[in-house]
Amino acid sequence: MTAETESSNVGNSNQEAEPAQLLDDEANKNLTVTKKTSCCTGLKAFLAALSFTYLSKTLSGTNMKSSITQIERRFDLTSSTVGFIDGSFEMGNLLVIAFVSYFGAKLHRPKLIAAGCFTMALGSLLTAMPHFFMGYYKYETASQAASTVNLTSSINPCSLHQDVNKTLLEVSQSGCEKEPSSRMWIYIFLGNLLRGIGETPITPLGISYLDDFAKEEDVPVYVASLHTIAMLGPMFGFLLGSLCARLYVDIGFVDLGSITITPQDSRWVGAWWLGFLISGVTSFLAAIPFCFLPKSLKKPEETNNDKTSYGLLENMGTTKKTLPPAKPKPKRSSITLKDFYTSLKKLLSNRMYFTLLCCSLLQFSGFIGFLTYKPKYMEQQYGQSTSKSNFLIGLTSLPPVGIGIFLGGLIMKKYKMSIIGATKFAFSMSFLSYTLGLLTFFVGCENHVVAGMTVSYEGKPIPYHENAIFSECNSDCNCASNVWDPVCGDNGLTYVSACLAGCTTSVGHGKNTVFHNCSCLKASSSWTGNNSATLGQCPKSEDCSTKFIYYTVIQVLSGFCFALGGTPAYMIIFRCVQPELKSLAVGLFTLIMRMLAGIPAPVYFGALIDRTCLKWGSTSCGQRGACRLYDSTAYRYVFLGLAAVLRGPSYLLGFVFFIFVKKHFQNKNSRPVENGGREDAPMNKEDICKIKERLPGSSDTENESCI
Repeated sequence: MTAETESSNVGNSNQEAEPAQLLDDEANKNLTVTKKTSCCTGLKAFLAALSFTYLSKTLSGTNMKSSITQIERRFDLTSSTVGFIDGSFEMGNLLVIAFVSYFGAKLHRPKLIAAGCFTMALGSLLTAMPHFFMGYYKYETASQAASTVNLTSSINPCSLHQDVNKTLLEVSQSGCEKEPSSRMWIYIFLGNLLRGIGETPITPLGISYLDDFAKEEDVPVYVASLHTIAMLGPMFGFLLGSLCARLYVDIGFVDLGSITITPQDSRWVGAWWLGFLISGVTSFLAAIPFCFLPKSLKKPEETNNDKTSYGLLENMGTTKKTLPPAKPKPKRSSITLKDFYTSLKKLLSNRMYFTLLCCSLLQFSGFIGFLTYKPKYMEQQYGQSTSKSNFLIGLTSLPPVGIGIFLGGLIMKKYKMSIIGATKFAFSMSFLSYTLGLLTFFVGCENHVVAGMTVSYEGKPIPYHENAIFSECNSDCNCASNVWDPVCGDNGLTYVSACLAGCTTSVGHGKNTVFHNCSCLKASSSWTGNNSATLGQCPKSEDCSTKFIYYTVIQVLSGFCFALGGTPAYMIIFRCVQPELKSLAVGLFTLIMRMLAGIPAPVYFGALIDRTCLKWGSTSCGQRGACRLYDSTAYRYVFLGLAAVLRGPSYLLGFVFFIFVKKHFQNKNSRPVENGGREDAPMNKEDICKIKERLPGSSDTENESCI
């Protein structure tokens, strides 16, 4: 058919060239088929490897989030200090991300990703190392001191507390001289910093690699698939954090029967180090496939028609063997800082990109701060253990988010959303999520009923500044005020210690210790039952458990709505800038999010949370340790309010961004645009028509369609 068409259009003068041209066409067809097969194979392998890497990096990141409370208690840190440690990951990104995003696209991207995964593995292992160089965990407890003076059969907290304090002081002073754990958190900081450096090349280079060698209409689905698989990482990370938080930190080395605290106790520290060992091995395995992937892939023919326009068509029928354009080669040898400055200036002068950057900055600030302390909020607000909080986040919150991300990509492809449609959809879903999130203000619980701190010894609520842990019922006991060893009285009140409850006798051992003859229980006029107390805080009311269910449902719906617009929002970054600036745009976007949101947000969120602390623990050296009890009401308004205040103004910027997008793209084609506003669609059609006129296979019908 090809030879007959050519003879009818060209004439008898070209008949001698028909056999040679036919052979050339057949060779070109075979070459095209070979390239398509090779491209699909290489692209699928890269996509599979990148998916596992996304899972690995999100697993490592989530493991840090789920271990924040454990690290805070193990190293006796404040929330702001732990937030600073958590922000070291973004600091690592900040050091290299701009140059990796810009210059990395010119280098061997798969091998750079492999090097990043190896670095992440090293950082995770370094984070776990302090556990193996520290002594056993020593939590503050009066019963432990009593056992030190060989009183195992019966403990009298009230009369013996003075002698116990002396023993505690001697033990703490000797432990303070030998225990090197006061600065061991620096290794966690450095390990998290190293993990941030290793994570840097994965997203910008991985996404740009897919965008360069995949069909344009398939990129949103690939990105959605990546993010969906990546959501398995946080899910497994929180489930892993839940398991590790349930195991005691020194499991296998201490007698668990002698431990007097449970996972519900605010002094409990789980095996936080175990999760980092597992995530380190996972990151190491993720690096191996990228060592064998090629530097570049062959583009599918239809993708080239869309993305490279007339540059490809000029080569058709003449030099198909040189499909990759030769233009990037001179650029590669002439990369300078001046080129980087010019590209950066060009990118920031894009009004759409700059507005989207500011809008996303506010969104991410609220989101990162909220995610960092969400397990802690669930623990303090609803009385959940750290293990259960991590388990519920991984099991109920994250799967709907993963489903929402994937459905968002499918919706974008099915309806062929333009940048205007993607903007409408993304910001509408985000605003709906924000509105649902505001409902969590109304499903909070009351404070823990702690005698002398949140309520009086008679059980009546007292203001924050009028708390007094001493009362007439314990005035003869010489109790220490800095010891946090709570007991739950039979009257439903929690006391800071058995001594402050006025207990005089005890029976049992370890977690099963029960204190009797507690004089402070008699102070409650409405109580006529037994005057006994057990170790640990009293659980919150059943009404609080019901509110926790409402909170969980709201979080699931809010997360699903936000994730549904996540993929369109992510693709907007690619479509509102010029093609050659896509890699730099993603890199700069990530850089700004890390620097201005990821680093400071956990710190100032933690600083405000610290201000709601009612009872601070004490270290072995007598210094202030981690917080043991928070004002639940103040915690709720500070934690949720700060996130709402940060996200609120972002929707005003989102409206401005939509105006810019609509003004710029309203006269363009409805399909997604990635050229940053250059009107090249008509030019592509005109160039294609001109080239078709010169090609020896163009029919009259095709030529007439160009008129």
